Amino acid sequence: MAADEIRGTAQGTAPVPLSVLDLVTVGAGSTATDALRTSVDLARLTESRGFHRYWVAEHHSMPGVASSSPAVILAHLAAHTDRIRLGSGGVMLPNHAPLVIAEQFGTLEALAPGRVDLGLGRAPGTDGATAAALRRTDRLNEAADDFPQQLAELTRFLDDDFPDGHPYRRIHAVPGPVQATAPGGVQSAHRPPVWLLGSSGFSARLAGTLGLPFAFAHHFSAHNTIPALDLYRESFRPSEVLDAPYALIGVSALATDDEREARRQVRATGLNMVRLRTGRPGLFPSPEEAEAHRFSAMEEEFIASWGANIVHGTADEVRSGLDDLHKRTGADELMITSHAHRGELRLRSYELLADAYELRAIA
Repeated sequence: MAADEIRGTAQGTAPVPLSVLDLVTVGAGSTATDALRTSVDLARLTESRGFHRYWVAEHHSMPGVASSSPAVILAHLAAHTDRIRLGSGGVMLPNHAPLVIAEQFGTLEALAPGRVDLGLGRAPGTDGATAAALRRTDRLNEAADDFPQQLAELTRFLDDDFPDGHPYRRIHAVPGPVQATAPGGVQSAHRPPVWLLGSSGFSARLAGTLGLPFAFAHHFSAHNTIPALDLYRESFRPSEVLDAPYALIGVSALATDDEREARRQVRATGLNMVRLRTGRPGLFPSPEEAEAHRFSAMEEEFIASWGANIVHGTADEVRSGLDDLHKRTGADELMITSHAHRGELRLRSYELLADAYELRAIA
């Protein structure tokens, strides 16, 4: 697998490649259809401005997040883009049979050859009850503990290389490499590169040991970022995939024309998170709804802590914050997720960042 499928190239004055993480946010007063149309517009915009990759995150049972089926969304985005890398940020492996993921991403690779990433996480991407419904078991810890074995099985399906005597030796993920070996086969043996995602040290160590690229969720686990990246780099062993560590971090950032609007949207994000953390997820609230809400002292403390990790303000302020974060972490890539009540504000945020970093428009 070519290393340049993983490593991006910094554009304009950006210190590292810039990428996009999309949760397909559904704001109050909007529909999932509206949110998905925004995702298409955003993928086209960021492709045209030189962003490196566009990932969609798996979440479930959250009215304000319409990304429960990353593979379906990515297939739609593949039909509306030409160059930008598309991937999962991530697919939650314990929620699915490895063969199903291999088939889904083999299909995506056939639809968009050479530009699909398979990012994998071990968390459920939802609450425990929903995870139990997805996995048809309430023994969730066992699924998480079995992650390395599930990963190994998925990799075997992707490469179609179960050894002789293995019970799955005659089972093949299609589309996939087996088609190249069938009589008259001309199918490419290429398959999407695998990334490990995490918000703690477990996946960092595993990614390093296996020599895989690593994506850390700084946007919701900022206090663990540097320890996890250090662990990944210390654990790294060169592989056929990478000869040196490559780590990106997910960053929550929102640039606006008006600094006050950024603060209003961040407060709405805070209300959204308060509701999620207290088991009351809903559509992404408007700033007006957040302004009218009476927050408790504990909620105010939570919002202040959560908002401190969102880089927000004018384009220059956000650029400065991202530059500082890059210097502190040494991340090889910044994957930006922007949360706002209205889709046009999310689009504008990426446009402002592209201008701030002098990313040239690509025809």
